[in-house]
Amino acid sequence: MSKQDLIATIANAAGITKRAAGSALEAITGTITKELKRGNSLTITGFGTFRVSKRAARMGVNPRNPTQKISIPAMKVPSFKAGKTLKDAVR
Repeated sequence: MSKQDLIATIANAAGITKRAAGSALEAITGTITKELKRGNSLTITGFGTFRVSKRAARMGVNPRNPTQKISIPAMKVPSFKAGKTLKDAVR
């Protein structure tokens, strides 16, 4: 499903215009991004939790030259843990 398909589905389900649905989706994704940038987690009850995970530094291999080792620095990455309701719906 593309972003435009999602906006159309939201608009039909909520009985609002596609423009309003697009604005709502942008507000949601913007809020999640802003909270993760601050280092906070965001929980949507029944859906799941968005949080920031720390990935340790490690050694990797250059795909263009497999004999060459490269250093991959430590970084923060976004992660999502599905909630019970979402897990049960998918199962």
